[in-house]
Amino acid sequence: MLTITQDLVDQIVAHARKDHPDEACGVVAGPEGSDRPERFVPMLNAAMSPTFYEFDSGDLLKLYRELDDRDEEPVVIYHSHTATEAYPSRTDISYANEPGAHYVLVSTADTDGGGEFQFRSFRIVEGVVTEEEVTIVAAY
Repeated sequence: MLTITQDLVDQIVAHARKDHPDEACGVVAGPEGSDRPERFVPMLNAAMSPTFYEFDSGDLLKLYRELDDRDEEPVVIYHSHTATEAYPSRTDISYANEPGAHYVLVSTADTDGGGEFQFRSFRIVEGVVTEEEVTIVAAY
């Protein structure tokens, strides 16, 4: 289960809306071993594409150095889908290389009649996708 603050959800959704029609991407870092997302880190989609996201390699290297320096890890790795539901694509699954992370997808398309966006979280381990419950809290 992913427990995340409303403030972080709002920031992720705002980033997805801002970058639309391109996919948005980023990380929410947290203290190593805590499974608690705390620090919002929006990233540039180097692919600048409505159907694909790619972290800039230089930005990613800088981020991982910063995480090491701060004793943090990527608790949430997020990106948006602009025309499809919030479910990992085959490409998303193949690029998922953080087995401890929550993979959050935000869809900025109303694909299910449920409103203007979907916010869902998944675990992706060795190609296996498992959707998990999301609990949104005011604070930890």
